[in-house]
Amino acid sequence: MPVNKICNHFEQNPKSDRLLGALYGSAGNGRISSAARADYADAAVKALTGAAQPGRTYELAGDVAFTLTDLAAEISRQTGKDTPYRDLPEADYRAALLGAGLPAWLAGGLASWDVGASQGALFDDSRQLSKLLGRATTPLAESVRQALALPR
Repeated sequence: MPVNKICNHFEQNPKSDRLLGALYGSAGNGRISSAARADYADAAVKALTGAAQPGRTYELAGDVAFTLTDLAAEISRQTGKDTPYRDLPEADYRAALLGAGLPAWLAGGLASWDVGASQGALFDDSRQLSKLLGRATTPLAESVRQALALPR
């Protein structure tokens, strides 16, 4: 059976960010090409049902990249509450995650992934995901709305 490799990008949880009152990270102004879980799921179905090109590696990323400042602004817009992005040095972000109860391996991973994002590791403008889906990926505003479970 031919195998496709699917690499997804970053996901955010605006609901927890809203509860904290701010979005914390170490991503600076790094652009993140995230997509909605539903987009990733639709791509997996295509890969598993043979609609994808066998043996090809797909780098799955959203069509429009954003910064964590952009994400925080969208959360603020939709909730009506100021939710700023607080960029922290990697060690401080890791310490904050440890203080929130995350295990050391996860806190270290999340902090280093954010630093990677600041260096372009989560940016991709190839639009492979939308080509595979045959449609545009879900916009950031819709992903935030769904994550916050706000009515339309």
